[in-house]
Amino acid sequence: MRFPLHITTDSIRHQFRQSIKGRKRYPMVLMLEPLYTCNLACLGCSVERHTGKLKDRLPLEKCLQAVDEAGAPIMSICGGEPTIYPELKELITEAIDRKKHIYLCTNALLLDKRVFDKIEPHKRLTVNIHLDGLRATHDMVCDREGTFDTAIEMLREAKKRGYHVTTNSTIFKETDIDEIEELCDMLAEIGVDGMLIAPGYQYESVDRDIFLTKKDIHEKFKRVLELSRRFRLMSTPMYIEFTAGMRDYNCSPWSTVTYTPLGWKGPCYLIGKQYYDTFDEFWNGVDWGYWESRSDRACQNCMMHSGFETSAVFELKKSPRDMVRMAAWNFFG
Repeated sequence: MRFPLHITTDSIRHQFRQSIKGRKRYPMVLMLEPLYTCNLACLGCSVERHTGKLKDRLPLEKCLQAVDEAGAPIMSICGGEPTIYPELKELITEAIDRKKHIYLCTNALLLDKRVFDKIEPHKRLTVNIHLDGLRATHDMVCDREGTFDTAIEMLREAKKRGYHVTTNSTIFKETDIDEIEELCDMLAEIGVDGMLIAPGYQYESVDRDIFLTKKDIHEKFKRVLELSRRFRLMSTPMYIEFTAGMRDYNCSPWSTVTYTPLGWKGPCYLIGKQYYDTFDEFWNGVDWGYWESRSDRACQNCMMHSGFETSAVFELKKSPRDMVRMAAWNFFG
């Protein structure tokens, strides 16, 4: 299976329960950013996500309250760099006890010191390592030499120790897809459990011309679509066809909700128009219909998986052929 069985069954069960309650909008993924502290300042990252003070991190109880309030079956622990979070072991343990599946999104630089000897492998824990290309490209994006070699070393060690390991690669304007293909070859040889390839989103606070227009995304992701037939990519075939310009979807910003040291981020993981103190204020305060329409200027070049993977999955019921494709992709991919 492309995804562990419990992720698939938990996600289907969650959708079924929400459907019974008559809900058309509900979170599928919680993006939990327990801190805005990082050991890198990557070129494509928004300033607020790597300049925070450790003392301003979310308390453990606030993180767990967010897990309970969102109710999503899947959570990504990100930031900042989550391996810096002092309460990480307790957070992961409590989330597993709540039967959540956790993606620990990390640059991998501190895995040996903060994870390997403190947090045991578990079927509900995936270590998701950020890799934006081969050595020269990744080190350039991370703005530090040696980050690629350390990440690959930590990836190999994580696999050796029995962790479920995936990678996350962002495609920028200057990204060479031939290089991404080489990276996929390397990761497949190592035995990584899955690879996520997504188009970069232009944060307003990033003043660099490195991001993609919609036309750029379509051109580059036609090649990614080819790669998806050879490698264990985690994005659904329908979503990749969307990024390649072969389909069109409305956004589902409510499917991936984000909790940060500033509160609940609205309207979505990428756009922080407003931060809310409580989940109820956030959920009832965002104009979901407006943001679904993609009519806002900030949405024009966005095709991120956080907004559109759920749209692709929810549209499956309209096409028996796509449902069969999806099942084959997941169970036999």
